[in-house]
Amino acid sequence: MSDKNRSYSGLFLTPGAGSNRNHSTLCHLEKLLHPLPVERFDFQYRKQGKHFPAPVSNLVSEVKDAVEKMSKKHGIESQDLILGGRSMGGRVCSMAVAEGLPAAGLILICYPLHPAKKPETLRVDHFPSIQVPCLFISGDKDEFGTPEEFSQHLPKISGPVTTVYIEGKRHDLKGADERIGQAAIEWLNQL
Repeated sequence: MSDKNRSYSGLFLTPGAGSNRNHSTLCHLEKLLHPLPVERFDFQYRKQGKHFPAPVSNLVSEVKDAVEKMSKKHGIESQDLILGGRSMGGRVCSMAVAEGLPAAGLILICYPLHPAKKPETLRVDHFPSIQVPCLFISGDKDEFGTPEEFSQHLPKISGPVTTVYIEGKRHDLKGADERIGQAAIEWLNQL
């Protein structure tokens, strides 16, 4: 990861709704990318001990503020950061980028295309406004979006999209940190 010609200078990572910044996948990515600056973020509702997320618009604002703080702390422009994370956290980052937050790309791990067992409640309205490279990593048995469902909706994204489906895995991608890390490194090396 020492290539000085790479098109990004750091990563900003967010957890899923029921987790925090210490999720094993986020920690693994940080370790893999060392010494590159990686910020693992906790949403306020988790810091306050609440189990249910704040309204998504509040979460998007939190991400925008936290990315700005990371940019200042490390002297990195927002457009030189890869944003993303797991499930809800990745979705919130993608919404922030769709709303105009500059980024070098998005890593979206187990993106929740829709709630479990509610395929009609899609979370794709912002996809046409995403113009950065995107990496989607999901299990091929994910109850929040199947490979077939993703193939229907990802073409709405105007930036280049890469998909990686991990065989036999569900939404939690349990035990797949090595595979997730490998997919992320391969994608980052091609940016």
